[in-house]
This record gives sequence, C-alpha cells and structure tokens, in this order.
Amino acid sequence: MFRKTSPPPAPGTFPVGRVVVASEGREIAWPVLQQVFELARPAGAAVHVVTIARVWGTSLGFPNPGLNPTRQEWDEQRLIARRAVEAIEKAGFEASARVIGTRRAGKRIVGEARAFGADAIVMGCDGKRGLLGDFSWSQEPYRVRRRANVPVYLVQVAG
Repeated sequence: MFRKTSPPPAPGTFPVGRVVVASEGREIAWPVLQQVFELARPAGAAVHVVTIARVWGTSLGFPNPGLNPTRQEWDEQRLIARRAVEAIEKAGFEASARVIGTRRAGKRIVGEARAFGADAIVMGCDGKRGLLGDFSWSQEPYRVRRRANVPVYLVQVAG
C-alpha cells in the first residue's frame, strides 16, 4: 500500500484505472496534463477534472452570500475545466469534470477523488514555502498530499 510519507510511485509501476486532475483555482498547465497522460496511458484510465471556486469565508460563523464566488469566478473555473477535458479527450481518454465551491479545497478534492474511485491525483503546485506559507491558498496541493490515501503527483508549475 502507498505510504503518505514516501514519494508517489513512478508512473507505470502500478495499475491506474482512474485519475483525478485537480486545481485549487489555478489554470491546469500543460506539464500537469502530460503527467496525467503518462499515468493514464498504460491502462487507458478514465480521468476526472476537479476545479475549485473559492468561497472566501464566513461572517460571524454564518454563511454570507457576499463571500461566495462571483459569476465571473464560476465561469473562469468552468472554462479551466472545459479546456482540460478537451485536451484529455483529444489525447484519447474518457474525461469528466466538476467545479466545486468551497472553503476547504483539499478536503473536497480528496473527497471527490474517493467518490470517483481514483487510483491517483495529479495537481499543479508552487514551490513549498515552509511553515508560514502553509497558511496560503496556493499551498492546497500539499494539504491534498497529506490528506489523500492514494498517490498524489505534484507538478511544480510556478514559484
């Protein structure tokens, strides 16, 4: 079984029937899609794209509509998901997508991967920023890696 503390296994060393490619709101870069193709190609895996529209918080513990994603933010995430699905289908894989609004991106991505029955998760990430950087939204991929029970492949695309 995969251990969280160890690096993910090399692509092609274990069977991958389902892959989740996730984004905490950033564009899904080409190197991330290449990693997905490398994982999915041996078994012809199904791919599920998950993007997050960020909910900015609560007001005094109660949901506040002003903190929810705007229509523009929803549309931006739908466009990111659509582009990723088109690229994945063009490469010959079966793909689906879902855009989720949440304050807890890591938790929802892992839950979506579990519901999809994913064998691996692939995400783009910034460089690790240490203890204080762990509080920033851009560090969500590292929280997904700590929380997930499947291998999480992080592809550094910025920072």
